[in-house]
Amino acid sequence: MIQSLLIANRGEIACRIIRTAREMGIRTIAVYSDADAKALHVRQADEAVHIGPSPARESYLVGDKIIAAAQATGAQAIHPGYGFLSENAEFAQAVIDAGLIWVGPKPSSITAMGLKDAAKKLMAEAGVPVTPGYMGENQDPGYLAEQAAEIGYPVLIKAVAGGGGKGMRKVDSAADFADALASCQREAAASFGNDHVLIEKYILTPRHIEVQIFGDTHGNVVHLFERDCSLQRRHQKVIEEAPAPGMDDATRAELCAAAVRAAKAVDYVGAGTIEFIADASEGLRADRIWFMEMNTRLQVEHPVTEEITGVDLVEWQLRVASGEPIPLAQDELAIDGWAMEARLYAEDPTTGFLPSTGTLVEFDLGYRARIDSGVELGDSISPYYDPMIAKLITSGPNRHAAGYRLLEAVRQVQVWPVKTNAAFLGSCLLDEDFIAGNFDTGLIQRKVDALTTAPPVDDAEKSAGVLNLLRAESGDPMRSPLQRPDGSPDWSVHNSSRLNSLFGFRLNNAPNRLIRMTVDGEPTSVRLAEPLLGNRNKHYGRYGDAWSRLGEGFVHRFTLESRFHGGTAGTAGDGAILSPMPGKIIAVEVAAGDTVVKGQKLLTLEAMKMEHSLTAPFDGVVAELNAVAGAQVQVEALLVKIDAAEE
Repeated sequence: MIQSLLIANRGEIACRIIRTAREMGIRTIAVYSDADAKALHVRQADEAVHIGPSPARESYLVGDKIIAAAQATGAQAIHPGYGFLSENAEFAQAVIDAGLIWVGPKPSSITAMGLKDAAKKLMAEAGVPVTPGYMGENQDPGYLAEQAAEIGYPVLIKAVAGGGGKGMRKVDSAADFADALASCQREAAASFGNDHVLIEKYILTPRHIEVQIFGDTHGNVVHLFERDCSLQRRHQKVIEEAPAPGMDDATRAELCAAAVRAAKAVDYVGAGTIEFIADASEGLRADRIWFMEMNTRLQVEHPVTEEITGVDLVEWQLRVASGEPIPLAQDELAIDGWAMEARLYAEDPTTGFLPSTGTLVEFDLGYRARIDSGVELGDSISPYYDPMIAKLITSGPNRHAAGYRLLEAVRQVQVWPVKTNAAFLGSCLLDEDFIAGNFDTGLIQRKVDALTTAPPVDDAEKSAGVLNLLRAESGDPMRSPLQRPDGSPDWSVHNSSRLNSLFGFRLNNAPNRLIRMTVDGEPTSVRLAEPLLGNRNKHYGRYGDAWSRLGEGFVHRFTLESRFHGGTAGTAGDGAILSPMPGKIIAVEVAAGDTVVKGQKLLTLEAMKMEHSLTAPFDGVVAELNAVAGAQVQVEALLVKIDAAEE
């Protein structure tokens, strides 16, 4: 058995691997960049090695530094996790050449499955059904257009070296093909250094079904059943579950058998996933499910498979890498119940899913789910890496139970001031089509506005916001200053100058219960209601000069008007466009004095591996411009000021 393990990763997956390794008595070594010097995975490991600056290309993607760290610490093996170098065949071979154990598939298997066109040809030869399409070497635009017409529109153009949704274009008609092809090739060349593409038939009602497989060095390959990952946004998975809704035993048997054939075709060792695309227009049928690609690593969503099988996949990885056979035979594996996983991201769905960074002043994910996370209270969310901060996993005897428990877990999420997609996840779980199992990969795109719109803040919530702020000022968070010690209402606010100023109290006159306040930066007012005085919702919290409601995934910022001294500067409502995170300005689309319209792009900011467009909040004129292409900016830096157009 491996005695010491270096984890060539960070965040949630590094912590996940450390947890199992510790249970197995294996010493763990973490690696970290400048940004991760105080990260949770560094604190949890037995030893940690600094490998470079914050950008991943200078640290986590530098294989030589990682191998050197393993050798310097006496590590026997390297586990790559997912992402970064996990599917890099050259790195895997370098690890082996250095005399270390690679916790993953053979480099030859990674290479065989690395290019989509070659992988599909190999799968077809192995008897695995593949999506109808063109995978040839002829990349002449005219010839590709002919192939697309023969396949029949709509088609999907895919970079053969693509991944993560990049290098992919849907084309609905022949008139759009040339432009889409050129765009796809440019993106593929820039992202992967390879502009070759393949063309597939676009499935109109697609479901993303994948099968977890596992192989060992003794010639054994088993499957651990399927997962459904169809709930996606821009080809990125949002909620995953196992097993797949609507999958009957016969279809499951054929699908899983095809996955095992695929793994055997590349002499696969370790954990891997065979991804399929299903045409669900007539339900899940074996003759309408086709091979899409193979992920030669552990998947982000592996916990749902663990929950329904009782298997620790990381433990299996470490045992197989140590030379042991797979712990269980195929007939010893079975599905027990249902499991779901939601990916909690540091992002704001109400602003186009812009990533959110900063310190986790409040971080409580409740107790209703298995939590796989890479951060704790007081940690910081960095702009340098993927914004996923945790995975919430629930299980139950059936889909309804697992889904309900996940919804309850999402509603318990309390994170501040970093924004999360918790409310969006809750909206997805409550969607009637998702609940019915009647969904495909396009559901979120079709309903994104409804899924990301927060319900309006009503007077009851406003009143609760005011009263909780006053509780905090009174020094007793459990009793409102508008209550007597016995809990009964007390509107005689004569003993508090703060309350007098808020209520407009005058001697011998009844107090004015109308209070001016701001909600999410917008001025408003509320008339307090006596029945709300006893409100003690534990999801209310006070941070700095504001009170926030953190229940059910929604976060609202409440402030008493006097705290703002009559203004709400720095909000989009007054035309101030602030940087939502630290990043680099890569394009500026306007100049001072320009007239702009609501929604017009003002500039593009690069952060957390993505580009983000900042737009005008209303029609107006660019009154101030502090943005220069190429400049680095900090969070909440004033970039543009828009003066509203005169009505």
